[in-house]
Amino acid sequence: MGIMKLFPKTSVYPPRRAIFNLPICDFGWKEALAFADEAASRPIGQTVISFVNANNANFLQSDAEYRAILARHVILPDGHGMDIASRAFHGTAFPANLNGTDFIPALFTYMTRPRRVAMIGANPDVLKRAAEAFHRHAPWHEFIPVADGYIDHEGSLRAMAEISALRPDILMVAMGTPRQEKWVDRYVGPGHARLVVSVGALFDFVAGEVPRAPQVVRQMRLEWLYRLVREPRRLWKRYILGIPLFFLNILNGLWKGPKAVEDGRVIIDRRGPRPQGSLDK
Repeated sequence: MGIMKLFPKTSVYPPRRAIFNLPICDFGWKEALAFADEAASRPIGQTVISFVNANNANFLQSDAEYRAILARHVILPDGHGMDIASRAFHGTAFPANLNGTDFIPALFTYMTRPRRVAMIGANPDVLKRAAEAFHRHAPWHEFIPVADGYIDHEGSLRAMAEISALRPDILMVAMGTPRQEKWVDRYVGPGHARLVVSVGALFDFVAGEVPRAPQVVRQMRLEWLYRLVREPRRLWKRYILGIPLFFLNILNGLWKGPKAVEDGRVIIDRRGPRPQGSLDK
C-alpha cells in the first residue's frame, strides 16, 4: 500500500524529505510515537513502517525490488548516516534519530491502551526471550511469539494463518534487511495487523543475545564502531566497505541533483523531548 493511499488528500500527510529519492518521514520523537499509536488504533487499513540507515541506503542503489517495496512503506530515519545524508541533500539533519532499537520499546511505553503484538523473527530461543523481555518492559501489552525468522514458504503461510486467527494489533518482523521487507511485502496482507513494523536485529538486542553499546558510546554516535569491534567477522563488510560506499552514494546523489518527491518538504526544527521507554539494562 503506497504512502499516498494511506493519507488521502483530505488528511494530514506525514512530513517527509527525499533521501536517495526515497521519501523518509521528518518526525520528531513525539510526532513519530503519536503517528504509530494512531496507526495501530485505526479500525480499518494497515500501515507498514520500515527503517532506513546507511547500510539499507546502500542496498537501495542496486536492489530495485527493495526500493519499490520501501516506497510503499512509511520510512523512519535510523542512525547518524541519515543525518549526514539529510544535511548533504537538504542542509539540515532529521529532527530525531528514530532507530528501531530505541523507537519500538519507547512506542510500547507510549501506548497506554493494551495491544496484542505478534512477533516473527530471530531463532526460537531468542524470539521467546525477546517476548518475555517485552512483557517485563510493558506488561499491559500481550506479546506472542509466532515463528522464527528462518521459515520457508510453507512455514510462512502457516505463520500468517496463525496471525489471522490471533488478530493482533501489531506485527513485528525481524529477519534482517532487505529480507524482512520483501517477506512482509509477499506474505502480510491488510487483514493481518493494523500496524506492521520491520525491526531488524531488535529481538537479539532485547533478548540480551547481542549487547548494546554503553550509553556514552551511543551519545558519541559510535555504536557502529562498538558493534564492529565485537563482531568483526560478521560486520566488517557492512562498516569497513559500507561506510565509504555510503559517502560515495551521497556524492553521486549531489552530482545528479535531488529529485522532487510528491509532498516532500523540510521541517527545520520539530525537535521534542525524547520519551522514556528504553529496554537498556
